Amino acid sequence: MLKTNEKKLVQFTLECKPGHPFAGNRLNVDHLGKPFQLPGIGGITLNIEVGDSVYGWAGDHIEPGVSCKWGEKRRETPNQALQLLACSGNTAVVTSGKAKGARGIVLGHHGGSEHVIIEFDSKTKEKLSYDDTIQIKAVGMGLEILSKPEIRIVNLDPSLLKKMGITLHKSTGKLIIPVAAKIPSECMGSGIGNTNTSSGDYDIMTSDWETVKSNGMDKMRFGDFVALMDQDNRFGRAHRRGAVTIGIVIHSDCRNSGHGPGVTTLLSCGNGEIEPVIDPCANIADVLKIGTCREKK
Repeated sequence: MLKTNEKKLVQFTLECKPGHPFAGNRLNVDHLGKPFQLPGIGGITLNIEVGDSVYGWAGDHIEPGVSCKWGEKRRETPNQALQLLACSGNTAVVTSGKAKGARGIVLGHHGGSEHVIIEFDSKTKEKLSYDDTIQIKAVGMGLEILSKPEIRIVNLDPSLLKKMGITLHKSTGKLIIPVAAKIPSECMGSGIGNTNTSSGDYDIMTSDWETVKSNGMDKMRFGDFVALMDQDNRFGRAHRRGAVTIGIVIHSDCRNSGHGPGVTTLLSCGNGEIEPVIDPCANIADVLKIGTCREKK
């Protein structure tokens, strides 16, 4: 078992509300020059959940589950604190309205919209309103694996870290981490170069479908754990040969140039201390039995 500083982490209660869907009032143009106007970010997304494919939807940058924020000032406190402190795997509870008491799980952050995305079951989403409040038990910022201080961890609840199937290689000392796909560095697009990896996301470009298929990215699902190869996210988002970043897929495929499924950073190393291994079940839905893998009662 990996030893961490879990007992020393600070825990906060955060509060947020579902954010209305955003619908642009003009046509966009995709990477092939074709105009489109489709649903986009935000909202209580009723028919999409973790475990579903990120491809094929009549939408762009679709966020599964419930897209949450606090107030209209997206990049100011308290919304900024919500972005920085809420971590993938945190528990969330509805505290008002018809869905009061329902529990969910934080999926991750979406930069630009500055949303924290929370997975709730379909019955809860049907009951939720945009006036309802949701409390998040925020814990994870500052998480470390004590024997691997060179690996930076962000946006990750320690309870989810324990369930990701991570092991320590006996001879090399590397962290062996199951992932659904290995993403070539050249596929990383919008968001690269950002100096803050403790919030937001960046996109896997899917404009070259042959590259997508040849790297097993065509089966990508919301909630997949993926390895971003030669991507160093310790001190910003940068290309570095030998670096590996593990992230979680938080929004759908996109049609604009430079965009695609979004990834929130979870773990990152600079010199190959992480060894990703392919596992089609490396998804938060499979790990926590939520979304499409929810246990039927």
